[in-house]
Amino acid sequence: MLHTLLKAPEFRIIDHSGEDGPEQAMASFAIDDALAISVGENLAPPTARLWVHDRTIMLGIPDSRLPFIKEGISYLQEKGYKAVVRNSGGLAVLLDKGVVNLSFIFPDAKHIGIHDGYQAMVSFIQYIFQDITNKIEAFEVVGSYCPGTYDLSIDGRKFAGISQRRVKDGSAVQIYLCVDGSGASRAEIVQGFYKRAKKDAETRFTFPDVVPETMASLAELLQVPLTSEQVLKRIVDGLASITVIAPSSEMTVREVQLQQERMKLMRSRNENLQ
Repeated sequence: MLHTLLKAPEFRIIDHSGEDGPEQAMASFAIDDALAISVGENLAPPTARLWVHDRTIMLGIPDSRLPFIKEGISYLQEKGYKAVVRNSGGLAVLLDKGVVNLSFIFPDAKHIGIHDGYQAMVSFIQYIFQDITNKIEAFEVVGSYCPGTYDLSIDGRKFAGISQRRVKDGSAVQIYLCVDGSGASRAEIVQGFYKRAKKDAETRFTFPDVVPETMASLAELLQVPLTSEQVLKRIVDGLASITVIAPSSEMTVREVQLQQERMKLMRSRNENLQ
């Protein structure tokens, strides 16, 4: 059953999946903040934004406070990854060209429960893959990276995680979907980061003991060839099948201005990592 948040009379789709400049990963979170403010002020309709970033580790705020964070960052750089501290909840997540990100931007955050945003995303992902599986479940997968109540898995192996950020009266619900490639290989990179950034130190925050075998891609789990492009199309077609797609697919002038303001905060958050 699709969640009622997805039944708005109109949705805008912004496709940033082909944009991946040096600061684009950082910009993604500034953009979602800007959209959340705009949609929350009813200056734009509810929005779906598509984004893909190659060889990037999105760190949570607690990750940035790990006792040996510099060693962890050096390890990631040696492996060919850049690290960015995001402003939404959660812990380290690996992105590459086989990982599709989707943000749903909803209004009325002050009147909608936080679980509604998560459940809307879960119901949408189940909906767009219903022709090939009915086994997508939401529960915390222990041993995965960035574990949470709304991990998405098939047969207990995680392929997606959801985070949510509320800004004023808008909310950005973000999901990463591991589409193809090896989920375990991705998890090994994150496992290596924690081994170096945390070591055996006692920390106030509980970081995951990553078990690579708990992670997989959709292509692995469904045993079908699946590409990021195909999943991006499923998202667009799925949304078009349940609501009207707004003719505008661009950010407004106001949203671009808000993005620039929020980008300053993202740069400040990340300056100590360089």
